[in-house]
Amino acid sequence: MPTVKLMVGGIDKQIYLPYQLAQDLGFYKKFGVKVELSTEQNGGVGAEEAMASGQVDMAGAWYIHTIDFQSKGKDVIGVVQLSGAPGEREMCGTNSGVHSAADFKGKTLGVTDLGSGTDELTQFLASQHGISRKQYKTLAVGAGSTAIAAIQRNTAQCVMTTQPTVGALESKHLAYSALDLATTQGATKVLGGAWPAASVLARADWVNSHKDAVQKVVDALVATMHWINTHSAADIANKMPPQYVSNSTISKAQYVAGLTTDKGQFLPDGIMPAGGPKTIYAMEKVLGVDVGKVKLADTFTNEFAMKANKLEGFKTTTTPAGAAG
Repeated sequence: MPTVKLMVGGIDKQIYLPYQLAQDLGFYKKFGVKVELSTEQNGGVGAEEAMASGQVDMAGAWYIHTIDFQSKGKDVIGVVQLSGAPGEREMCGTNSGVHSAADFKGKTLGVTDLGSGTDELTQFLASQHGISRKQYKTLAVGAGSTAIAAIQRNTAQCVMTTQPTVGALESKHLAYSALDLATTQGATKVLGGAWPAASVLARADWVNSHKDAVQKVVDALVATMHWINTHSAADIANKMPPQYVSNSTISKAQYVAGLTTDKGQFLPDGIMPAGGPKTIYAMEKVLGVDVGKVKLADTFTNEFAMKANKLEGFKTTTTPAGAAG
């Protein structure tokens, strides 16, 4: 049984729940692979950076990083796509006066970390309204209690964050959702198309030399996505580690309510959706990333997910992206 080290960009975040859920359902073992899960720490090395430097084999992180890496000459690829939306909400303090990205000017905006996907998303949202990076500040606030504290202390007027932090902020009446990027429908409205987010990233050379192990990981995760699609938020919460769904920032009822609202971000079959890579590519170009040498066909593959669905007898519903994204 091959062993694969997979680091997740915040394993207790709802947007990244499939990696842990696959473990708790016994799917990695079922499909013949031992997956050693770890999570990035606030202020530590990001999951995607740990993967790119060889500290771990795979990263549970956003697809956008493949384009970032490819633009810098690092051959990183997404091997299975878990969501078609960022799963994020722009949560703004009750007295912030922010109701859309047009109101970002002069504000301090919280992101998980500087240079992270939430940082890039924030920049893109501002640029859509002609607001430059000099006209607002970004602050690394992490997630959970640190993000909540930033709103409480008004060190940031808004934070881009996910469930369960969203539910905690709402239940404490500290903030409201100014922008919905949590569902595919919401992301399409704000960003102009499906915005593939949570993925499994790996170095292309590692993928090519470990195809059997990669296939087994993807088999397990595709089975997990199908399970998520056919079960309720309460069913999912019941399978997750108790400390993820009920802790000092959120109750289990709030966790389930948030997941019920935002479950639409998850793709049922692990397939990269048509148009998704193009949307990300266009955003990166607007942000000034040198994408001239990036070939979208090199940033993702549906090969493993297609085989997994066939193996498991699942009918696919996502229209797959072609070589041009």
